Amino acid sequence: MNEFGQIAVELIVGYIALFIMAKILGRTQITQITPFDFISALVLGELVGNGLYDAEVGLSKVLFAIALWGLLIYATEMITQKKKELRELLEGKPVIVISRGKILYEALKQTKLDLNQLQHLLRARNVFSVREVEYAILETDGTVSVMKKAPFEQPTRQDQNISASEATLPVTVIIDGEVVWDNLRENGWDEQWLKKHIRHAGFENYTDILYAEWQDGKGMHVQAY
Repeated sequence: MNEFGQIAVELIVGYIALFIMAKILGRTQITQITPFDFISALVLGELVGNGLYDAEVGLSKVLFAIALWGLLIYATEMITQKKKELRELLEGKPVIVISRGKILYEALKQTKLDLNQLQHLLRARNVFSVREVEYAILETDGTVSVMKKAPFEQPTRQDQNISASEATLPVTVIIDGEVVWDNLRENGWDEQWLKKHIRHAGFENYTDILYAEWQDGKGMHVQAY
């Protein structure tokens, strides 16, 4: 087989291997890319690229490298689904950067985000003034989720002549059967308070709950596995 034929075969096989790997690893590798996912994607592409242009690297070595790297990434994804501590280490966690209309400067320093970058991220959410924002959360993929103040919601309450009510941020209290104690403490709640509300929702054990959140005015939302 001539040189161009060899490159064509390796490219086609590499394409198929990466396609299969993307299907196995799931959509979050593309739609919610974290720094760790970004690095893993670069390494996968580099493995195929090196195999194409390095005469000493055969097709079998390329496939072995892709399979082994894909297995490591898959194992990491499975572990992060089970272990909350490792999930935060590898993927990070969302950070509130605006709370009740106030920019949290310490949160900006923690996330290495300056005010110009924050304004850019807000404009990407069609928010052109900080005064419109009640809450803003920097997500693990670098985007910002925004909850606008009541008068600026679409359609605006001002346009409809409806009295504005204070916007409240839902508080996550249980994820994957584990209580988020930090959120409880920050809001002045205790375990007795939590047990009372999950019992009202028909649950006795935290481990039976996939996700639970509390929002003022709406109460507890609970979803089982």
